[in-house]
Order: sequence, then structure tokens, then C-alpha cells
Amino acid sequence: MEQVAPRRPARHGYALVLMLIVATYVLALVPGERWLPTVLLVLQTGTVWQALRVSRARPVVRVASAAVVALALVTAAFALFAPGTALTGLTFLAAAGLYLVAPLSIVRDLGVHRRVDRETMLGALAAYLLIGMAFGFAYACLAALQPGPLFGDAGDPALPQALFFSFVTMTTTGYGDLVPATNPAQSIAVLEALIGQLFLVTAVAKVVENWRPRGWRHTTGDSGDAGGAR
Repeated sequence: MEQVAPRRPARHGYALVLMLIVATYVLALVPGERWLPTVLLVLQTGTVWQALRVSRARPVVRVASAAVVALALVTAAFALFAPGTALTGLTFLAAAGLYLVAPLSIVRDLGVHRRVDRETMLGALAAYLLIGMAFGFAYACLAALQPGPLFGDAGDPALPQALFFSFVTMTTTGYGDLVPATNPAQSIAVLEALIGQLFLVTAVAKVVENWRPRGWRHTTGDSGDAGGAR
């Protein structure tokens, strides 16, 4: 008799990941304060930890994430007690690194799901938002570190503007009100647009492949077996 593989236990953690991402975004809209980058990094650390826990990240990923978290917290502490443009830029760089770690583990976890359910949809949305937030903090890092203004005549963006530009770029909306003046911001924007579109195509393909309407009892393979048994 063929043994049936045990079902994975039900998990309801991606909703909390989404809540933490939204909380981070709302906090980022607060007018710039010296303590803001540090608080954002602490909240991001909790977001990444929750994402890695729910997606059952591999030990190697967890070790790498712990190293990034430690570096991020050290940078945040320096930025809090010894504020400066360079330290602020490095804090945003650490934030971008944190938000790039989690989507890799989430995508790997979603890849083994055999059917599309609520957790699959929430996980895909969380990974998509994490990528957009990561690029947003990367633009804020460039604005703090590079000598010239990031957006030319529009100047350097505040963090809310950097996040807005990131999601506009990732969705290829292209309003045109903010345009990177030079590299590397221009190349990063192109990379983000490509990643955003590839992610959407992959996510849609996953949904189409594994979606099963309620009441759909037989797959194509089952129908073929049934026909052969007649």
C-alpha cells in the first residue's frame, strides 16, 4: 500500500508579516527624526525574523540573516547616538539588506505548496512588498551617500518619496515626476522593474498551475486514470 506523505501543519504567519510590513511603511511616513532609522530597523528585524520563521528558512539562511541583523543593529545604534549623513545612509543600506533576505526564503517555501490557499496568496504579497521596500531603502541610501542629488532638479527624496518611487518603478507605472539623474540609481531602477515583472509573472503562473476551485474533485490525471479503468 502506498504511503501518504504527512500534511504540513497549517500555518497562519504570513498575515502577521504583512501587518509588520504595513506598520513599517506607515512609520516611514513620519517626518524625519534622528531616532526614525533605528526604530525602523528594529521593526524590520522583527519582520524578517517572522518571515524566516513562517517560511521555515534553512539554517544557512538563518545564519546569514543573523549576521545581517547584527550588522544592522550596530549601524542603527551608531546612527542614533552619533547622527551623520554617512551613518544614515549605511542604516538604510542595512534595512535594504534585511528586506532582501526574507523574500528568498518565502519564495522557496511557496514553491513547495501544492495548492493555492490563503497562506500562499499572503506569502506572495508579503514577498512582493518586501522587495519593493528593500529597493525603497536602497534609494534612500543612495540619496544619503552620493554627492549629487538623486533626482536631479527634484533633489534628494525623503524616505516616503523613496518608497513611493520604488513601488512606482516595480509596478512599471512610470508617473515621471521622479527620475534618477545618474547611475547607479538608474541601473538599480531598471533592475527593480525587471525583478518586479518577473515576480508577477512567476506568481501568476504558480496560481494558475495550482489553483483548484472548490468542489473540483478530480484533476486531469485522475480523469485519465478513471477513463482507463473503464
